[in-house]
Amino acid sequence: MYETQTEIHYGERRMRCFRERPRDLVSLWRATAKRRPQAEALVCGEQRLNWAELDEQVMRVAAGLRAQGVERGDRVALLLANGAEFVIASYAILALGAVLLPLSVREQTPGLAYILRNAGARALILDAELRNLAPDAEALPDLQLRVFVGEADAGAGTCSFAALLAHAPLLEPVDIDEEDLALLVYTSGTTGFPKGAMLTHLGVVHTILHYAQALGLDENVRGCVVVPLSHITGLAALMAVSLGLGGTLIVVPHFKAQQFLPLAARERMSYTIMVPAMYQLCLLQPDFAQHDLSAWTVGGYGGAPMPPETIDRMAHLLPGLRLSNCYGATETTSPVAVMPAQLTRAHLDSVGLALPCADIAVMDDDGQPVAAGEIGELWLKGPMVAKGYWQNPQATREGFIDGYWRSGDVGKVDAEGFVYVLDRRKDMLNRGGYKIFSVEVENTLSEHPQVLEAAVVARPCPVLGERVHVFVTAREGQVLDAEALRSFCAARLADYKVPESFTLRADPLPRNANGKLLKRVLREELLGTGAAA
Repeated sequence: MYETQTEIHYGERRMRCFRERPRDLVSLWRATAKRRPQAEALVCGEQRLNWAELDEQVMRVAAGLRAQGVERGDRVALLLANGAEFVIASYAILALGAVLLPLSVREQTPGLAYILRNAGARALILDAELRNLAPDAEALPDLQLRVFVGEADAGAGTCSFAALLAHAPLLEPVDIDEEDLALLVYTSGTTGFPKGAMLTHLGVVHTILHYAQALGLDENVRGCVVVPLSHITGLAALMAVSLGLGGTLIVVPHFKAQQFLPLAARERMSYTIMVPAMYQLCLLQPDFAQHDLSAWTVGGYGGAPMPPETIDRMAHLLPGLRLSNCYGATETTSPVAVMPAQLTRAHLDSVGLALPCADIAVMDDDGQPVAAGEIGELWLKGPMVAKGYWQNPQATREGFIDGYWRSGDVGKVDAEGFVYVLDRRKDMLNRGGYKIFSVEVENTLSEHPQVLEAAVVARPCPVLGERVHVFVTAREGQVLDAEALRSFCAARLADYKVPESFTLRADPLPRNANGKLLKRVLREELLGTGAAA
């Protein structure tokens, strides 16, 4: 157990911090390169780099970026799919004291233009095949450099990643203060424009130490990233944790369960984080039991409830695997709560216990704390929480109060300290004055043997305000019946929570590139087509 102490950071925020900790991400990686130069650091397809080789390539790219004018504090954007270049470029940016700005390759040109312009990005490193997705130079007056991966230089203001790698290595990284920005990660922007969460070295270091303590990880970790590296889970919970602890990072360009299982076995993967749907896809593979996954000892998940059947089947097939729910957000550099693996099955409806440096408060609509077990909005505080939102003082004032970040999640903390996330405030239904938390209905339907996944949305009603509508996807080979599902829920839920209409589907529910369910799309579909049975 790491000792904690109360400190003041980011102005006047009082918070618990680990007493003994590295000061920044760069010193962590450089210390490992000196201590374990021949140990394997990075695996991506056929490419393998030990720590000495990774260190050299990072410092070469850092020197190349400096030669192109990148300086301390500059925002450098990455429009890269999962690959070795993403990892190397990330640490090169940090070595210069610059700020890493990850971009989703699923984003479209207008969204990319907004983020790059709002962040005032100085440079953009991108896959050459995404050239046409990148905004025009006229739209980005601050962008002075474009670096193409997989292509030679293309004229003024551009260079190739290979050219950066040809530089002599930077001798030393810049000195970094732990409150310096490390990452500028934009929220998904499901409502309005996306906001840039300012994440510091202090916050990412605490994320690494929290995962190490909560999940039992050390320098022997072989972490596998199957979610996008541009998302906070891939960026912090997998890349920063695996390399920050001095272990090995295995990068998977695209998740396909049929290919993931043999790769995980071959590479002796010990740790990953996936959304529950990915675990389910793995279990659907007929050859699951034929792969030697005995090295896989730690499995994190989040973003959605894990069906009990999935937990039970994973426990049966992989008795050495410890499954833990991990709760966090972009603004918390993930996570603030983790479920101890031995309690996962017994506390399916909880997202875990608060981590040592996390303060989780439950507040009413007036911003006052409620009693244990009472429902309110979850407010989150700690060194992991963002400084604020980039160039958005109004959103920072509204979202950060007394050192807490207002998560927008409706939940509770019981007398034993277990944290429950019942809904997003915007997803909570109000049926004639009765509040309905969609996760409770979804969890109930996930126990039905024919249901693969379910998502609750509100169907507008002129009398009651809202009624419960559910989108349900059937398991392979199963046929769903709306009346049978309604009866199943009626035997387990209060009458006002029982779904009144269903959309029955054979195809998966819509998700973004990070595996997060897109209820906005479902609402639009419901309003556009009307309710089914």
